[in-house]
Amino acid sequence: MASRAVAIGPALGLSLAIAALILGSAAMVAARADSFALAPADWQALRFTVLQASLSAGLSSLLAIPVARALFRRRFPWRGVLIRLLAAPFVLPVVVAVMGLLTVFGRGGPINTGLEWLGLPEVSIFGLHGVVLANVFFNMPLATRMLLHGWQSIPAERFRLAQSLGLPPSAQFRHLEAPMLRAQLPGIFAVILLICLASFAIALMLGGGPKASTLELAIYQSLRFEFDLGRAAMLSAVQFALCAGITLLAARMTLPQNFGAGLGRSLDTLAPQDWRRGVDALTIAAAALFLFAPLLAVVIKGLPGLLNLPSGLWPAALRSVSVAAVSAILASGVALILATAAARSRSRMIELAAMLPLSASSLVLGTGLFLAVRPFVTPETLALPVTVLVNATLTLPYLFRLLLPEARQLEADYGRLTATLGLPRRSELRFITLPRLARPLGYGAGLAAALSMGDLGVIALFAGDGGATLPLFVQHLIGAYRLQQAAAAALILVALSFALFWAFDRLGSRYADA
Repeated sequence: MASRAVAIGPALGLSLAIAALILGSAAMVAARADSFALAPADWQALRFTVLQASLSAGLSSLLAIPVARALFRRRFPWRGVLIRLLAAPFVLPVVVAVMGLLTVFGRGGPINTGLEWLGLPEVSIFGLHGVVLANVFFNMPLATRMLLHGWQSIPAERFRLAQSLGLPPSAQFRHLEAPMLRAQLPGIFAVILLICLASFAIALMLGGGPKASTLELAIYQSLRFEFDLGRAAMLSAVQFALCAGITLLAARMTLPQNFGAGLGRSLDTLAPQDWRRGVDALTIAAAALFLFAPLLAVVIKGLPGLLNLPSGLWPAALRSVSVAAVSAILASGVALILATAAARSRSRMIELAAMLPLSASSLVLGTGLFLAVRPFVTPETLALPVTVLVNATLTLPYLFRLLLPEARQLEADYGRLTATLGLPRRSELRFITLPRLARPLGYGAGLAAALSMGDLGVIALFAGDGGATLPLFVQHLIGAYRLQQAAAAALILVALSFALFWAFDRLGSRYADA
């Protein structure tokens, strides 16, 4: 058993490195702050940050309830495809999604055209309602998938018993579904709240003025335009404290459901066939329209622009692909080491270190690293390496959570056997660990690559005029009102993001089947 303990050594070193990066960045920005007294504009940014995040998390969670319930109790063609496509907005580059939302809800879009035809005033997508709309677009599908897993976790025997007792749908909801929602919703709300607190790119593109500025946008403006390092450091410290508090709260908000164990049987649900069937169909159709209409709008608007691509697009695309691929490989390697070590150790330190990046955003980390390297080198020269490091760090929690359950099962099945045989670590990794963790590892690497491909956080802080990645390049085109070219570049960004996701996911599946 000693060899099992020794193998944890690299994981402890990585855990300390992650903690040093996160806490060191926080300490760096806190030490650079001249004062922690917030100006009126800073209080406005803090209030708007909390307001938009709370509204976005609340609406995303509430709207996901009828959608997840309808998907759970209805069977229809392409249902599985639709459920899988719910992951698309989460990995979609933010600038592409905002492009689609601007096309649908912006001036001249179908929504405002219809309002004008009805003689009603137009709506503006900029400001609070635009930021909330974009956040709901990204996070409602995530909440739906999480709630759908919650419904599927209710043992089928409970539903069969309720049906045999003749309980009406309202009673089934009260006794079976409502307890699940009480257990799941607080944690889902906290996770989405944390995501929305760090929605820098959405606020940058849809904020619409000082009254709709978030903390992250204020940090960016302080560094890039005002070069007020003290104010940027103070706001970064406030942002870190806010996110850290929500992270600790999220860890405590998921409650047990206490349904007991089932037999693992599938449920051919006897869903009500009265007016509720029509309501479920309309709910699913409305959700699909809301999620896929902006993507279709980007495709329609961007196809003609493919014949006239702007200069500088392909170098930016090459930078993005390189950053995304290296970030995904780095995050996957670290996540694999930490997950296998956490599965062998009873200590929670490794697990806490792997989840620590949730308490920081890309701009907080970027600000700390900006302040750290500025006395020695020009920050623009380290734009791509810093972006790789920050993206790998921030995607680490997602990969770790994907790998940890499988790693624990692997340790339970083969841990004692490999320790008894004294199997070398390299052989164990090649013949046991990688073949059985290849599927979640490939999926997680693809997810990390797609998220990194669409990142518009730290690169906006570090990059100079000639070092833009593809998301920043698209944002510059939008700022110059070259919307058709921006849509064409956004199409290429989507294609490259999903190509990377597919390539890593396929590689993991092929290795697992080999």
